[in-house]
Amino acid sequence: MAKQFHKNAEVEICFLARGKHLQAIKDKGLKILKGTSEFNAIPYLASDDPKELGIANYILICTKTYDLNSIIEQLKPCIDEHTIILPLLNGVDGFEKIKKLLPHNTILNGCVYIVSRLKEAGVIENSGNIETLYFGIDGSPGKELQTLETLFKQAGIEATLSPNISSIVWEKFIFISPTATATSYFNTCIGEIVADEKKLTVFTHLVEEVKQIALKKKIAISPDISEKTLAKLKKLPFDTTSSMHSDIKNNKTQTEVEALTAYVVDEAKRYGIAVPTYEMAYKALKRK
Repeated sequence: MAKQFHKNAEVEICFLARGKHLQAIKDKGLKILKGTSEFNAIPYLASDDPKELGIANYILICTKTYDLNSIIEQLKPCIDEHTIILPLLNGVDGFEKIKKLLPHNTILNGCVYIVSRLKEAGVIENSGNIETLYFGIDGSPGKELQTLETLFKQAGIEATLSPNISSIVWEKFIFISPTATATSYFNTCIGEIVADEKKLTVFTHLVEEVKQIALKKKIAISPDISEKTLAKLKKLPFDTTSSMHSDIKNNKTQTEVEALTAYVVDEAKRYGIAVPTYEMAYKALKRK
């Protein structure tokens, strides 16, 4: 979007960033690498001060789940009663958390399928073969959401405004939670899991367990969600891993294990559902 609307008088794309990453963006824009191609995205404004950014029509929250509460607090100078907020997180409870903090705002639900990493300050490497964005609210969308969909599409983003967004977000969670849990538990890439029958069996058990949570919550998911999830896994490049696994390998002080693994364990206890594979993995990940 920053690339598409650079120097556009009607659409201003601003970045809230920090540290060396922010400085690199200010110096030369945000560089995106994909295979042999690359481009630089120049935002209208990049800052670590929300007051400098001013009131926003739309805010896309693209952080890790553990930063959500502090980010919402930080963003308050950018928010008035008309600001629409779209969290694009890996978990499934971001919408609920934001709604509690900002009960009078329109909070959307959404998710993105993409494989990307911060290669260095100011440089993002996109290494996957899937790039899709879904967003919306359950029910009929208003004009403001249709405008946002148009902006996404004008920027060349494969974006879909859905009236059944909860189902789509949960279908992603049924993919990302077992993937993050399995790659982190086995300390290996997706290709190694697919190639190893025992590891792949653990992955499929994780899928079946998290699927039971969705069904208990009365989330409408595809009847062939297990097969679709496995097909997605097998389509990814061999060396692909999850961001949670990368964070654990890099000894990050915070990871998304609570949002992606413990969430399933906690919800299972609440609903009286057995999730032995998740419990086994969570205990091992806590020790790490």
